[in-house]
Amino acid sequence: MSGISIDNLPAQKVAIGKQSRLRFLIPLAMIVAIALVACGSSASPITNAFNDGSSTDSGDLATDFSIIMFQGQDVVGGQEVNLRSLVGEKPIVLNFWAGLCPPCRAEMPDLQAFHEEFQDRVLMLGIDIGQFTRLGSQEDAKNLLEELEVTYPAGFTKDSNIIRDYRVLGMPTTVFIDSQGKIFDLWTGALNGQILEQKTLEMLNQ
Repeated sequence: MSGISIDNLPAQKVAIGKQSRLRFLIPLAMIVAIALVACGSSASPITNAFNDGSSTDSGDLATDFSIIMFQGQDVVGGQEVNLRSLVGEKPIVLNFWAGLCPPCRAEMPDLQAFHEEFQDRVLMLGIDIGQFTRLGSQEDAKNLLEELEVTYPAGFTKDSNIIRDYRVLGMPTTVFIDSQGKIFDLWTGALNGQILEQKTLEMLNQ
């Protein structure tokens, strides 16, 4: 039996078929790109990689979004908060991660140590985006926090636009936001304690 050639289908059906493939391939490409970085890339700064006026350019205001907390409600002031409400007294180190992301797991002890040292000067805030990257569920995220005894504020968001707004090209991604709510720096890939402290001190001393 011969196969059905796409050339033999009516034009409308061909167009619909192409659109369906595009709708499938675009998110698939994003997932593959994130997975590739998560499984093997070294950390590298990408702050200066974008010159199109996006929200991740240095000096731009950080995009606001809603966060539902797993833990740290007493620090951020509620179970559900907006990022904008946290801007003010302290700069924010915003870390996008997921429960089944190996590089995220690897950097978390350093993030915890940073939190313990800098919590009086900086808000360390983890945002689980496993549901958007296929790198784990909310349960996976909570289990990882418990396993590694992470105590800094962490939660998740329902807003998938943050992947675009914060240019999350790899997992994990960390965004440094100053006390005025402006992007100071952005880092893709796992951070170690030395780089985390260096970037934070640069932000505090600007």
